[in-house]
Amino acid sequence: MLTDLRFRLKALFRKRRLESEMNAELGEHYQRQFEKLAHKGIPPEEAMRRSRLAVGGPEQIREEIREARGTHLLESSMQDFRYAARTLRKTPAFTAIAVLTLALGIGANTAIFSVVNTVLLRPLPFDDSSRLVRLFHVPPEKSFPGAKTFSISPANFLDWQEQNHSFEAMAAYSVYRRTLTGTGRAESIIVGRMGPEFFNITRAHPELGRAFAEGDDRPERSHIAVISHSFWKNNLASNPAVLGTDVELNHERYTIVGVMPASFELQSWGATLPKIWVPLAWDDKERAVRGNHNYNAVARLKPGVSVQSANAELQAISARLAQSYPNEDTDWGAIAIPLQDYLVATVSKSLWVLLGAVGFVLLIACVNVANLVLARALSRSKEMAVRAALGAGPGRILRQVLSETLLLSVLGGAAGVALAKFALKLAATALADQLPRGGEIGLDVQVFIFALAVSVAAGLIAGIVPAMRVSRTDINDVLKRSLSRSGASSDGPQTPGKFRPRTLLIVCEVALSIVLVIGAGLMIRSLAALRGVNLGFDQRNLLTMFINLPRQKYANQAQSAAFFDSLLLRVRAMPGVQTAAYIENLPLSGGSMQPFTIEGRPHTSVQDATEAAVRQCTPGYIATMRIPLLRGRDFLDSDLHALLISQSMAQMYWPEEDPIGHRMEFQFSPNTVWEIIGIVGDVRLDSVAGKNFTPTIYQWTRDRDWFGLSLAVRASADPHALIQPVTGAVREIDPEQPVNDVATMDHLVDQSIASTQSTAWLFGGFSAIALALAAFGIYGVLSYNVRSKMQELGIRVALGASRGEILRMTLLSGMKPTAIGVLLGAASAVALGRVMEGLVFGVKTSDPLTFAAVTLILIAVALFASFVPALRATRVDPLVALRDE
Repeated sequence: MLTDLRFRLKALFRKRRLESEMNAELGEHYQRQFEKLAHKGIPPEEAMRRSRLAVGGPEQIREEIREARGTHLLESSMQDFRYAARTLRKTPAFTAIAVLTLALGIGANTAIFSVVNTVLLRPLPFDDSSRLVRLFHVPPEKSFPGAKTFSISPANFLDWQEQNHSFEAMAAYSVYRRTLTGTGRAESIIVGRMGPEFFNITRAHPELGRAFAEGDDRPERSHIAVISHSFWKNNLASNPAVLGTDVELNHERYTIVGVMPASFELQSWGATLPKIWVPLAWDDKERAVRGNHNYNAVARLKPGVSVQSANAELQAISARLAQSYPNEDTDWGAIAIPLQDYLVATVSKSLWVLLGAVGFVLLIACVNVANLVLARALSRSKEMAVRAALGAGPGRILRQVLSETLLLSVLGGAAGVALAKFALKLAATALADQLPRGGEIGLDVQVFIFALAVSVAAGLIAGIVPAMRVSRTDINDVLKRSLSRSGASSDGPQTPGKFRPRTLLIVCEVALSIVLVIGAGLMIRSLAALRGVNLGFDQRNLLTMFINLPRQKYANQAQSAAFFDSLLLRVRAMPGVQTAAYIENLPLSGGSMQPFTIEGRPHTSVQDATEAAVRQCTPGYIATMRIPLLRGRDFLDSDLHALLISQSMAQMYWPEEDPIGHRMEFQFSPNTVWEIIGIVGDVRLDSVAGKNFTPTIYQWTRDRDWFGLSLAVRASADPHALIQPVTGAVREIDPEQPVNDVATMDHLVDQSIASTQSTAWLFGGFSAIALALAAFGIYGVLSYNVRSKMQELGIRVALGASRGEILRMTLLSGMKPTAIGVLLGAASAVALGRVMEGLVFGVKTSDPLTFAAVTLILIAVALFASFVPALRATRVDPLVALRDE
């Protein structure tokens, strides 16, 4: 076998030497036979003739030897590719158009696949990452309608940790903002509080020092820190002697014991990348908390344990806890979700849909190139007929056409990869903020393999129809037509009830285009619907920021209240400020859900209690946000424990009576009675796309225990002009106090719909490409038809046909396949509508307005593409056409 393989490789790559050896050996055979005959006295000419008859014809022998080498197919294919390269080089316009068309399709597919590969397919950057899971509570449906997961409570987590047999390790964690002090300039940074097993679960090893160890979660040992590589580099100048030094967070000192490598990316856990990690140290009181859920958890499955079996065990543990602690744990479950699935849950569907959309773009590009190649191949029908007449079989002719399209697709693939690289470079910043692991997106080996596979597939798709059409050419018919002076080629006779291949390709192209454009139309209408949503407040001219006071510096309520009151007075007195106020969590940023009871109604346990969104705010917040005050009054500074409730809250719990004057208690702060003083309009708290408003309660009390608040400032003009004065006021009060998340409310709203906006723009871009390709395809087909029917058109004009009739006939020939393609595409779009469900907002996937608008757009594009060839048809000179005939 090895000898045979070596011989075949030698025959392939050392062909000239073998040919020379073959000719020399063949010559020796002829010479030997000639000498034998000449020795018998036969004349030289006769001896030469007889020697050739005895040995055989030289060309036949050479072909037999070549076929015996087993490389004939490969050699002929290489010949086809060389011939294709020469042919394409002679037609630069055709080659450039075909390569550019394929480059658009392949480039779009390569770019989107690189995103899909990084976000959805590539394993997470941790050892054996398939065994990593996120742990959640499953809340009671009656208390949290629609919520599938919930944060964990410390006591329940500790019980899971103790009673499970499915996990190697578990770790709870939370992420906070802390103020980095002691460096001369205060800086707000993200700090991760991690259970001691966290770094063991990730199997990440520090670049310097150590990670957390058992016992580091005890309060007396918890003042240690592991720092990120970026913090070590940017804040500590990569000091090699950093271990053992201190870092000050909120005026507390932590000793640095380790430095993580640059490759350790915690955002893969779905959290903001911390710069510093400290141990999560619960005291005895915190370890006993079951009803308050404020922590995240991760775990690593044991080898051989499936997620399903681990979830079954977690449910069994939850059932035991519900029996042991009915007041806190009844109807609360638990679930483990693979980390990869959790991270991509919100983006996976949109990414797969986008990949399908660019697949449609590639198919449209292939159809266009197929039309170009078919027209070119038919114009070369005489050449193909001569090849067939000389002995080339249908397979060889088919390979010749396919070799050209494959060469075009490889060139288009190379150009497409360059386009993809450029596009990803432009989109890198936006993608990094909107997608998990977005910063890792780029071209790698898998993407290049995908691009090559797509290029080959595109070449085959674009070439198969032209190749099959040309390989079935009737030699006699072509040669007879070639005797005419015109030599025009066509797709052959039009059989009634059937379409020519080029017309069928146009039908497919229009159908694919309309599916894609309808998808884009639905996304654009969704974006318009999101922008038109009533948020419940006026987002214009609002400046927002977050201020988090360190408890170690502001040790009591009086100190923190004095800071916030002083800042608010300064801000309200600034020129250009209409009003200002504080709130715990701004709209669209989430916040606390708390159980409550209404005075005069039966008290319930924690798990049976009804919950509402609770936001602490100051007097003036409702006016600052311009939330409608429907009844009652706003907060006053003199109010002790006052509440404002939203309209949906009032309708849900007081449908038949006026809630003003009623009293409430919150189970997380018992023994404090709050009084409802007014009803305000509903506000979007979590997202713009929410289907229903969340019942909301606003709290105000003079007894404030606040350390972190968002400041909302209503400006009379551009809110950006207030950034420097407001942040300067903070530094005047406390030079070490940083200000976080400075942004306008318009920016926050845009961020909340950024994902839908990006998807809509991508769909729109792909649709524009599809429309351009469809128009180009229709134009090309009609132009070819006009050229191939010059004689027919000339005869019609000579027989009295008006130019209007010629124009109408030509336009109809272009609009007929368009109409069929529109019908097929619309039907396909309806069938594929379920794919878009969950991605659209405020519009049905079968929205008739979108379908009608897209249909009109496609018809208008087709008419525009058909008009120029139709106009050319009306200008046919019958004398010239008949002279050619």
